[in-house]
Order: sequence, then C-alpha cells, then structure tokens
Amino acid sequence: MLFRQLFDLESSTYTYLLGDESTKEAILIDPVLEQVERDLKLLQELGLSLRFCLETHVHADHITGTAKLRKATGCLSIVPEKAQVGCADKHIKHEDILQLRSIKIKAIATPGHTDSHMAFYVNHDRVFTGDALFIRGCGRTDFQSGDAGILFDSVTQRLFTLPNETLVYPAHDYRGHTVSTIGEEKRWNPRFAGRKRNDFIELMANLNLPDPKKMMEAVPANESCGKT
Repeated sequence: MLFRQLFDLESSTYTYLLGDESTKEAILIDPVLEQVERDLKLLQELGLSLRFCLETHVHADHITGTAKLRKATGCLSIVPEKAQVGCADKHIKHEDILQLRSIKIKAIATPGHTDSHMAFYVNHDRVFTGDALFIRGCGRTDFQSGDAGILFDSVTQRLFTLPNETLVYPAHDYRGHTVSTIGEEKRWNPRFAGRKRNDFIELMANLNLPDPKKMMEAVPANESCGKT
C-alpha cells in the first residue's frame, strides 16, 4: 500500500492518501479545499486515479475538497451513516468494509465529537481517528451534537480495544506530532489516562475553547460536499 500524510497549515488538518500499487487506485481521507491542487498534482505524479474521498465527519474548521475533487476526477464521496450530507454518493455504516485490492478499510463508529463520527481501521495496522482521538488529546464536544460521555465511550471501548501497536493517525495536530500508537495513547494521553467517565465529562465541560474561525461557513459547505 502506498501511503502519504499531507498537512494543511491554516487548519492544522491532516489529509491521508492511500493507494493500491497494483490497480493504481487511491483514496483520500479528509481532503481540504485549499489543498485540492496539491492533491491532484500528487496523484498525477504517483500515477494514481482517485476512487474515493472518505470523510471522518462533517468538519467545522475547514471546507472539504471533495466536491472539487469529484468534479476533477469522478471519484465517489463517502461519509458516515448519520451525517446530514445528501450529496454524498455513499453513507458508510459501523463495521462496513471498503476495499481497494490491497487496502481494507473497516469503519468504526466513534461518535462524541459529532454524532456521526467515524474512524477508519486500515489493514489491521493503522487507524485514522479523525477528531475522536488526537495525539495526546481529543476533539472538542461542545457543538455539532457533541457529547463528552459518548466520546469517552467511543475512545475507550472501540479505539482503545485495538491492538496496542496500531498506528494512530489523527485528523489534526497542533503541536508537531505526526503519528502515535494505541498503546501510547492509552498510557500517555492526558484526556483519558487514569480518568473515569465523569472526570472526562467535567474536563471537557471546562475547556472554554473559542469557536473555530470557519465554523459558520464550513459546516453548511461540508453538508454540501464542499460546495461554497
């Protein structure tokens, strides 16, 4: 499997490119509108055709590049089952499998950051955790039907039950980290390590974070696959 981790500096968003080297078909996870030309150039350079754009959730901090990528490549838009995105080509459910020859992706419902969040477990060795689990952190739970208790359950009962050596690739990082493991996060993530559910709920209720700068435009745009 060909793998690339790409970064958007403005929103601190990671986009992930997965490619099958025999079929030359590819998947982009969480593409960013402002980086579409970068992504198209990379696909061309690597000789890949884009088959799917896969979203972990409806983002509030950036606009997805899916609409523009779909227009340019004919790829299909795939979003989580409960996401209010009528323009998507497919809604993926918990434990659904998406496969491109050497790439096997299992959807894991991980609500809490939003009520329709998915993580994607790939080839039994890495998990793309979206905003459910960051490296030494997690996504906020104070808007978009977020729920701290549900997020705690999603992370501890679904992500933390994956093998310890599973590589963790989040949708964002704000401190220069690129990859972790499930075992590391269980031991060192300050949001979860040593905390009970009620402690986590109290912690999340007192973060007092400002709204994402692009939230008012990003959420409705992403509900339209990124059309602005």
